[in-house]
Amino acid sequence: MADEPTLVLGAGPAGLTAAYVLGKAGHKAVVLEADRQVGGLAKTVEIDGFRFDLGGHRFFTKAHEVEALWHEIMGDEFLLRPRMSRIYWNGRFLDYPLRGPDVIRKLGPVELTRCVGSYAKAALSPKRQEDSLEDWVSNRFGRRLFELFFKTYTEKVWGVPTSEIRAEWAAQRIKGLSFTSAARAAFFGNRGNKVKTLISEFHYPRYGPGQMWEAMAQRIEDEDGEILLDTPVELIELEDGRVVGVEAAGCTYRPEAVISSLPLRDVVAMTQPRPPAEVVAAARGLRYRDFLTVALVVSGDDLFPDNWIYIHEPSVRVGRIQNYRSWSPWMVPDPEKACVGLEYFCFAGDDLWSMTDDELVEFASAELEQLGLARSGQVERGFAIRVPKAYPIYDADYAERVATIRAWLETIENLQQIGRNGLHRYNNSDHSMLTALRAVDNLLAGVGHDLWAVNAESAYHEESVPAEHPYRNAPETPELQASRG
Repeated sequence: MADEPTLVLGAGPAGLTAAYVLGKAGHKAVVLEADRQVGGLAKTVEIDGFRFDLGGHRFFTKAHEVEALWHEIMGDEFLLRPRMSRIYWNGRFLDYPLRGPDVIRKLGPVELTRCVGSYAKAALSPKRQEDSLEDWVSNRFGRRLFELFFKTYTEKVWGVPTSEIRAEWAAQRIKGLSFTSAARAAFFGNRGNKVKTLISEFHYPRYGPGQMWEAMAQRIEDEDGEILLDTPVELIELEDGRVVGVEAAGCTYRPEAVISSLPLRDVVAMTQPRPPAEVVAAARGLRYRDFLTVALVVSGDDLFPDNWIYIHEPSVRVGRIQNYRSWSPWMVPDPEKACVGLEYFCFAGDDLWSMTDDELVEFASAELEQLGLARSGQVERGFAIRVPKAYPIYDADYAERVATIRAWLETIENLQQIGRNGLHRYNNSDHSMLTALRAVDNLLAGVGHDLWAVNAESAYHEESVPAEHPYRNAPETPELQASRG
């Protein structure tokens, strides 16, 4: 490599990992980040001492090099925490992972009989053609258990009926969990965490996931790297199949190589000369599911002991509620206050996204009261935090669109895309870090890793399974409609 630094676009888990490993190898990296803080989708927001984890980031992985890197960065600040999460259904809490005695007691004899009968019917006479998640789950758990524990939450997450979510996607995302395995785990435990969905403990930084990325950022700067915040990338200049310039916040950088975690749609839009028309069209067609958290400070004790609870009540729009103190006691500075985060899955530009912060706090407080978890008068204050492009949407056309963009990217010899939005893949932070590690290998050792093949599930299950998309017919998002108008 030449003396010029490597430019890293984006200071989320993927970008910071790339810069950190480059620094350890003696190669300077300059990180350009549009936000005022590092961490990307995994940052921790801090307001008046209260810390908010945006999405709930359990640190659990079977990628050993990622696990080692976490411990290398955090040391004693990396706490081992017990997992506790439950399902809120019909005004009751059911333990999750499911426990046999708890399910029997909470469902009651009538509902339990309906569930067992529904499962028996599905087992004896399954639907032969599985077109949707609804079909797939009903065949394996019975229609009644599908309605109780899969339908409502899944529809909140993805914004469409479960009949519009593909069976293949269900088969991948619920891999390893069946009626039999769930029942076995319910009565005998999930030995060895064999089913990823049912892990019982995880690591977590003392002050939230953002502490990991802030510590990594400090290490990068200690190795003579630079992290420039409030520095959005505005233009990527190409010449003869190479990136020769990157403009950001009024400055132009001349890199030897670029590692980018920016969304594919943005990379295509800001590149000059303009990419071919089919690439531009493919990028404009990429969709995202967005997300927002309304953090509420509530007077009194914690509202529940769980890390989070899944809300399976169709009468409210909140999908999940976090209890930040349960993640780490250091997240909440006042022992006389509770702090919870109500999570809403949405599309940028829809009615939820367009509410003012005050309206969102009022709305979330009312839903908290409707669920019976707190009186609205107990809420002392609240904060709304929006997370754009939180989940890349895998619609029926996404694979073709990404392939078109990828073919164009492969003509640019010194640019690599990494991370969740950089590859338009539904990766967790550990998988995003893995793409960064492979990209640095490519850059320094010329080994030729295919970053698009770093699969979200293979890191857990040690098998190669192509990612499936959830939507049979993806919804038209307000943001996409506006871009076409």
